[in-house]
Amino acid sequence: MTAEEKTRIEERIVDVLRTVYDPEIPVNIYDLGLIYKVDVHDNGDVELDMTFTSPTCPAADFILEDVRQKVDSIEGVMNTNVNFVMEPTWDQSMMTEEARVELGLE
Repeated sequence: MTAEEKTRIEERIVDVLRTVYDPEIPVNIYDLGLIYKVDVHDNGDVELDMTFTSPTCPAADFILEDVRQKVDSIEGVMNTNVNFVMEPTWDQSMMTEEARVELGLE
C-alpha cells in the first residue's frame, strides 16, 4: 500500500468517525477528542486507540462496535482493531474548537 493510499484511507476513517456519537453527547467522537491513534498498516489492517469521557460510559460497547463496523466498511480496510485506552485521561482540552462551541463551553 502506498503512502497516498494510506492517507486516503485515513481521511475516510476520520470521515466515518465523525458519524459516531455517544447517545448522551451531541458531538461526534472524533471532535470530542476521543480518538487517540489511527494507524493504517501496509496490509490494510487498522489499529485505533480511543477513550471515553468517562471510564464508566454506559454506551461504551455500542460505540466501540459502531466504530469497528464503520471503519471495517471502508474500501481498502481489511480488519479493524479498536483498543479502549484510559491513558492519557480524556479532558475537555482534547475537543476541537467546534465541539467546545457546540457544547457551550466557549
